[in-house]
Amino acid sequence: MEFGIFHEFERTAGHDEARAFDDAFAMVDAAERWGLDAVWLAELHFNPQRSVLSAPLTIASAVAARTERIRIGTAVQVLPLHHPLRLAEETATIDHISHGRLIFGIGRSGFATTYQTYGVPYAESRERFAETLDVVKRAWTEPTFSHTGTYFQFANVTLSPKPYQKPHPPIRIAATSADTFPACGKLGYPIFAAVRLGTLSELQPNIDAYRQAYKDAGHAGEGEVFLRVPVYVGDSQDEAQTVPEESIMSFYRMLGRQLEASAGQAGTRAIEDRAGRGQRLQSINWDEVLRDKVIVGTAPRVAERLRGLQSELGLNGILAELNCGGLIERERVLRSLQLLCEQVMPSV
Repeated sequence: MEFGIFHEFERTAGHDEARAFDDAFAMVDAAERWGLDAVWLAELHFNPQRSVLSAPLTIASAVAARTERIRIGTAVQVLPLHHPLRLAEETATIDHISHGRLIFGIGRSGFATTYQTYGVPYAESRERFAETLDVVKRAWTEPTFSHTGTYFQFANVTLSPKPYQKPHPPIRIAATSADTFPACGKLGYPIFAAVRLGTLSELQPNIDAYRQAYKDAGHAGEGEVFLRVPVYVGDSQDEAQTVPEESIMSFYRMLGRQLEASAGQAGTRAIEDRAGRGQRLQSINWDEVLRDKVIVGTAPRVAERLRGLQSELGLNGILAELNCGGLIERERVLRSLQLLCEQVMPSV
């Protein structure tokens, strides 16, 4: 089972941007030192109170230069907001700097606000995603290629450098809505699943649909699933259940407000479901969250929960959000990371 952390380079209240970068890189250094498998970098724009991680590829390059072992993933690179040739160049460069440690995690993002700011219609996000991915893969793998699409046209392009990994870095796609699970399975890509909008108990049917579509399409194996989930490992059960409560609950209320507000934005689908899910996230209590949306506890309890999910869902790995909401003290987050690496990982 692959163990990674989902890293937002969060900006803690009262700290400036320089401190946010210093603290975030200290977390990366600790993850490398304690043997974590991967660090996953978010892409968050125009949210200065939450994060300084608006340029994940720049950060990935810095992580690659300061580490030797840990794998570096994007979770996720929002494809429709980027020029595909530039993206192919930069990711191939990072793959070389890291000597083949890059994992290319991609998605569309479920909110239209950033698209509006960049001047990209959210209604075009699905088609832009597919075209951008096609161009990136061709640029990585073909000596010279031309492309005539809806959004991009190129003639006789030769990318340099080509990726360090052959034929290219591994690709994983974020699957959020029910229809994206089988779509990703048909394409044959590993997926990220998450429980920000739903619950752990709701994942099974979607994962089953993904793996059935994967099998029906004739791909080898059964399809890999990686779960992004809030995790907090404490030295005692009481600590584990009390320390992250304020941070995680504030995050879900914020997410609920954003989801409800996005329900009527152009290009979004399932308006009633968005509004309803947003309202539910704003009204859930901590007991509900503990039961089916997060994994918290002592190292033995967290390990037991992960083994259960591994068996039930066939998980191949996790992206642990150790500071969901960004309000947990840095020292406690580092201790949680240490317990995850030194006590949970060896027993799962």
